Amino acid sequence: MITKFEHVFEELRSKSKKRLVAAWAVDNHTISAASLAVDKGLVDATLVGDQKMIQAVCEAESININKFKIVHNEDELKSIAQAIDIINAGEGDILMKGLCSTDKYMRGILNKERGLLPPKAVLSHVSVIENPNYHKLLVFGDMAVIPAPEFKQKVAIVKYLVNVAKSFGIAKPKVAAIAATEQMLEGMPACVEAAMIAKMGDRNMIGNCSIDGPLALDVALNKEAAQIKKLTSEVAGDADCLMFPNIESANVFYKTNSMLCIGVKQAAMVAGAKCPCVLSSRADSIDTKLNSIALAALTAK
Repeated sequence: MITKFEHVFEELRSKSKKRLVAAWAVDNHTISAASLAVDKGLVDATLVGDQKMIQAVCEAESININKFKIVHNEDELKSIAQAIDIINAGEGDILMKGLCSTDKYMRGILNKERGLLPPKAVLSHVSVIENPNYHKLLVFGDMAVIPAPEFKQKVAIVKYLVNVAKSFGIAKPKVAAIAATEQMLEGMPACVEAAMIAKMGDRNMIGNCSIDGPLALDVALNKEAAQIKKLTSEVAGDADCLMFPNIESANVFYKTNSMLCIGVKQAAMVAGAKCPCVLSSRADSIDTKLNSIALAALTAK
């Protein structure tokens, strides 16, 4: 079972390489992360953007530009569309956001004529954290795409989380439907919907996984907390996946880990499109973007 990002790298090196296509890839972090991914043997890479800007970054960072396929495009929006066209033409397996803003990137993916959205699909943001204080990788969502997921969207989120966990070699992922409490409080919609999803899991309506909820974050991640609260659960203290009730809670969890926890490693992507779409912040580290590329490559078909 894969429990660290380094294990993801090892797994990818044993497989045929996927093709990364980076949209408006004109910034230091995107190009450096793509360069590292190529050097580590994780992917091949195509950079779409202004060739002069790409050349300048490569020269400043002592990166051999010849390791990339460069598709010259001087316009930010047009480069996003062109990168998506490359994916749709079957010449790429993973899309990556470069210096472009998230709203422009997502508009390109959602474009009805040239985008990557299958009919009736639900897009969701999946994040993975390697925290030295937890014994394995944690998969969670949604911190960036669906602000207040409806029940059907929560079911879709759970399915994406489970699929990512299975790519780590987990045969039956354990999913915690997170709420403010593990008590069944009918006045809290997060609790009610978590219980409904857990019952769907009991009846094998969400694939081969084990789901429990509502669970507070402490009992989801800490067996001692579950024991103190006299909670009997297969998931409690050993969750592989966390389904948060809204974007605020998931986003705060992600950023609390990144800002206050030393040694944390992170990755993020959009699931539900025709291919995995790397979506990390323009301010995210090169390491986070490298991990995100690896995550997308591992889950790409």
